[in-house]
Formats: sequence, C-alpha cells, structure tokens
Amino acid sequence: MGNALLVLGIAVVALAAGSILGYLARQSIARKRVGSIEAELQTKTEEARKKEQELLLAAREKASQIVEQAKREQSERQAQLLKIEEGLLRKEESLEKRLSQYEVDKKVLEDNIEKVKEIKLEVEKLKQEEIKSLEKVASLTAREAKEELFKRVEAEYAQEFTSAVKKLEQDRKEQLENKAKNIMTVAIQRYARSHVADVTTTLVDLPSEDVKGKIIGREGRNIRTLERLTGVEIIVDDTPGSITISSFDPVRREVAKIALQKLIADGRIQPARIEEKVNEAQEEINKEIVKAGEAATEELGVFDFPKPIVQLIGRLKFRTSYGQNVLLHSVEMAHIAGMLAAELGANVEVAKRGALVHDLGKAIDHEVAGTHLELGRKILQKYKVDEAVVKAMESHHEDYPFATPEAYIVTAADAISGARPGARRDTLENYIKRLEELEKIATDFEGVEKAYALQAGREIRIFVVPEKIDDVGAVKLAHDVAKRIEGELKYPGEIKVNVIRETRAVEFAR
Repeated sequence: MGNALLVLGIAVVALAAGSILGYLARQSIARKRVGSIEAELQTKTEEARKKEQELLLAAREKASQIVEQAKREQSERQAQLLKIEEGLLRKEESLEKRLSQYEVDKKVLEDNIEKVKEIKLEVEKLKQEEIKSLEKVASLTAREAKEELFKRVEAEYAQEFTSAVKKLEQDRKEQLENKAKNIMTVAIQRYARSHVADVTTTLVDLPSEDVKGKIIGREGRNIRTLERLTGVEIIVDDTPGSITISSFDPVRREVAKIALQKLIADGRIQPARIEEKVNEAQEEINKEIVKAGEAATEELGVFDFPKPIVQLIGRLKFRTSYGQNVLLHSVEMAHIAGMLAAELGANVEVAKRGALVHDLGKAIDHEVAGTHLELGRKILQKYKVDEAVVKAMESHHEDYPFATPEAYIVTAADAISGARPGARRDTLENYIKRLEELEKIATDFEGVEKAYALQAGREIRIFVVPEKIDDVGAVKLAHDVAKRIEGELKYPGEIKVNVIRETRAVEFAR
C-alpha cells in the first residue's frame, strides 16, 4: 500500500514536470516564429516602399511629358487659328473691294438704262412723225397702206401661190403614199407564211378492204351511229384503201377522223365502242385546241392572256374565213401588225395583241348569237384585257371609229393578210355560210338537241330530245323546219329534212 502511493506520487510529480517543460518549449518556439514573421513583414514593407517611390517617380515623369505635349499642341493650334484669322481678314477685304466695285458698276448701268430709254422714246417720236408725214403725202393711213399692199401682192401672185400649194400637197401626198407602200411591202416580205386553203373532206387510210365492211356494220348500223355522233357524212366508195369524211366543220371532221383511226386500231367496231371512241376523240381535240392557242401566243411572245382567251384562240384553228384558216390568219396579222407598228413608232405589243384577237368571236359565233366583232369585244372586256387592245381590234371592219394608231395598223394588217394571192376563196365561204344558216334554222326550234347539214346541204339531220318531242311532234317539226327553210334560204334543188327521235334505256348490272 505504501509503495503504491509512492509510485503514484512520483508519477504525478513527473507529469507536472513534463507539462511545465512542454509549455516552456512551446513558448520558445512561438517566440522564434514571431520573430521570423516580423522580419519577413519588415522586408516586404521595405520593398513596397521602394516600388512606391519608383512608381511615383515614373508617374511624375509621365505627367511632365503629357503637360509638355499639351503645351506644344496648344501652341500649334494657336498658330493655325492665327493663319485662319489672317485668311478671313484678307477675304473680307477682297469682298469689300468687290462690293464697292459692284456699286459703281450698278450706278453706271442704271445711267445707261436711262439713256437707252430716252433714246428709245426719241426714236419712237421720230417714227410717229415720219408715219404722219408719209400719211400726208400718200393721203392714206398706215393700216390702209398695209391693206392696199397686201391686196396688190395677193392679186399679182394669187395664181402662183395656189399652184405652189397644190404642188406641195401633191408632192407630200406622193411621198406619204410611197412611204406607206414601202413600209407595207417590207412588212410583207419580212413575214411570208404559206397558205393552204381548207377543204371540206378528209381521207382516212385503211389497212385493208375488209375494214370497210366493219365500218358499215350490219344493215349499216355502225356507219349511221358514227355519222349521228359526229355530224359528218362518211363516204365508203370504190376508192381502194381509204374512205372519205365530208363536213364543212373542221372540228367534226377531225373528231370523226380520230375516232375512226382509234376504232380501226382497236378492231372492235360496234355502236357502244363507236360512242366511246368519239368521246375520246373529242377530249383529244379539246387538248389540241389548248396546245394550238398556247403555241400561237408563244410564237408571238404574248404570255399574259387569261387561259379562257388562249383556249378560244386555239379554237380558231378549226375555223375558216373564205377558205383561210382563222388562226393562221390571226398569227400572220399579228406579225405584220407588229412590224408596221415598229416602223411607224406605235405600240408594238398592243398592235400584235389586237391583231391576234381581232377574230376571237369567230370561235363561238356559231354557238352564241351576235357578230364575231361584238362577241370578241365582250369576251375581252369580260376578262379585263387592256382597253387599248380592245380599241385596236374593234375597228377592223370599220364598225367603230379608229380611236388609236394601233387600230389603223390592225385594219391594214387584216387587209394585207386577206389580200395575199390564194389566201381566200369566196365560193367556199359562201357554201359554208349556207350550211351554217341551215343548221341554225333547225337548232332554233325548241326540243332540238343537235342538227347536222350533210351532202353539201341537200340534207339536214335533226336529233331531238325524246322527252320533249314525241313521234307526232317530230313529224310537225320536220314540216315546220322545211317551211322555214323555204321562206328564209335560197338554194338549188331540194333539201331533205330528216328528224330523228331516239329513246334509250340504260341500266347497270352490279
């Protein structure tokens, strides 16, 4: 027990001594560290002071340089201002001198003007005195003397004046006529299109003679169906290898031709197939009409006509005027009108457009009542075509006054195109007009669906709507049409009026 306490006491004493020694050691180390930090701080402070002194010196030197530069620039500016001021002073002195001289010149000029006025008054006074003296000597006033002089000159030279004026008028007229002939001749020579007069028949080549029998059909039903649907007359004669399609209407002939060619290629020729091929042919003709109109406008460089007008222009391909194709005639006119307008300094585009559409009404004149001129004007106005174009085309038959120079040019181009040798045939035109009038009489009656003039106008076939006209009505219609033809038309021989009433019943098996 006593030993344990002794050991414990020694341990306590040793622990206390160790703590004191550790504390003293730490204090000594801390003092050394503080001394080293203070020394380092003092060193850095000294360095900072040196840098500060260096920066201050550099700043003072820079400031001194800036001040010196500013002083130099100020001196230079003051020198420049002095020079400018001296220049302004010199200019001011010069202006003052000029102003003084101007005042002197102005005074001299005013004095001269006054002198001129005085001289003028004096001259006028002397002139009046001279006139009065002359009037006293001649016993005439100045007006009477002038009139007397004119009368004597007029009496002496009247005949010479009249002859000179007439000669000038004649020479001028001859010059103008020669100029006009030269312009027209050049235009015709620059554009020359070949002319082929349209005929009223079309030949269709056949692969063999056996096809003729198929086209005729049993008891002629196929050929009758084709004639009824197309409105043409099909002539199957002894001509080997071909048949003839006859009609005054080029569209009908072309539809019949295309339909026949399709039927021959197909090989199956019977009424239902004929109707189908005729419809296909009509669609093809409509497409060809559009292409023809687009080709004509592209050839002339006219690209902004409305589409309906372009289609009507294409329809002119299947219209004739005195045997001359209307579309070719219109395109030719447009070229000639453009060249004439260029030579005369008129509006080339208006002249070309007016010439191209001058016969536009002929595309529908067989469907709508009215002259082709009035129909054409209404169509152009409906689609808001430039009024200058309407004025250019409306005078080509002189139904309207010539409102613009282009109207004269279009009329001249129409005469030039129509007067070309071989361009037109009056006999054919009269024949076609007679057939059109014959068809028009038939279609004027109520209940008539279609009417076709055939056999050179010796027969008119009328197809009626069966729901509107019965068998008795068909007989009466034939009688009425014949009477009207007798009263309104002049024709050789007789015309057969053939009224056809057909009833169909169609049903589909599904």
